[in-house]
Amino acid sequence: MKKIWSVVNRKPLGLLLALSLAAGVSGPLQASGVLERVAGGGKLVIAHRESSIPFSYVDADKKPVGYAVELCLKLAEAVRKKTGAKNMQVEFLQVTPANRIAMVAEGKADLECGSTTNNAERRQKVSFTIAHFITGARLLVRADSKIDRIEDLEGKKLVSTKGTTPLKAAEQANRERLLRITILEAPDHAKAVDMVEKGEADAFVMDDVLLFGLAANRPKPDALKVVGKFLTTEPLAIMLPKDDPEFKKLVDDEMRRLIVSKDIQPVYDKWFLRPIPPNDKPLNLPVSYLLRDFWKYPSDFVPF
Repeated sequence: MKKIWSVVNRKPLGLLLALSLAAGVSGPLQASGVLERVAGGGKLVIAHRESSIPFSYVDADKKPVGYAVELCLKLAEAVRKKTGAKNMQVEFLQVTPANRIAMVAEGKADLECGSTTNNAERRQKVSFTIAHFITGARLLVRADSKIDRIEDLEGKKLVSTKGTTPLKAAEQANRERLLRITILEAPDHAKAVDMVEKGEADAFVMDDVLLFGLAANRPKPDALKVVGKFLTTEPLAIMLPKDDPEFKKLVDDEMRRLIVSKDIQPVYDKWFLRPIPPNDKPLNLPVSYLLRDFWKYPSDFVPF
C-alpha cells in the first residue's frame, strides 16, 4: 500500500481516482485534503447561514445568497479549475452560530461562508482566509429607547446570539464594569431582533453591519436603530479546515487576486450599496476606512 501511495502522490490531482481504481482500491478515495477529494470526484461543501444579512442567508426560495456566499462560489470555481473537476458538485449546508465551527473542524463543510470573526480562540480549531469585511459590535434598540451605550443597560436585559464573539464581549463588559445586566442567548440573529421588538430584551449586541441588515429587512425598519460605540473590532473571514495547507493556499491566493484586481468591488457594491432581497432595500454601507486600509496589504493575519 505504501508503494501505491508513493506513486499516487507524484501524479496530477485529476488522475488520483483512476489510479486508485487501477490499484484495486475499493470504495471512496481516502484523500488527505479537499483538493484531492474533489479531484477524485468528491463534492465541495459550502456552509451558509439562515439570517446573516447581507453576508449569508436564505431568500424567499430558500436559496443561499449573500456577499460571503457569492465569494465562496468564486472560490469554488478556483477549486474546479485547479483540480480539473469540470463536473464538481457544490453542496450547501445550513449551519448556526453554535455549530458552524464544529462543522468545519469535523470535516462536514469545506468553506463556511457567513459572518464569522477570525480570532485566536477559533484558530485553534479552524483556519481563516483573508478578511472580506471588518466591523464591530454595537447595540440594536427600539427607536423610542433612550439607550445609547452599554452602560445605559445597567439592570436591564441584553440579548446576543449563542456562540458569537459579541456575546462574549458583552459578558466580559458586564463583569468588569459591574453593570448587573441580564444577558440572554438567542439561537439566531432573527430571534434576537424579535426579542427586542417584543420588549423581551432592551438591546441586541451584534456586529453593526448585521444589525443594519436585520433592521432594514424587518416589517417596520424605522422602529429600530443602531447605537453605541464599538465594543469589539471584528475581521470577518471565510472559515476552512485547519490542517489542509494546499487548499488554504488556493483559497488565500484567489481571495488575494479578487482584492488586488478589485474584482471584489462589484460584489461588495451589489450587497452593500444596492437593493437586496428579501425586501429590496439597500444598506448604503460603502467600504469603511478600516477595510480599505486592510485590503492595501491583504493577509490572513490578524493580531488577536
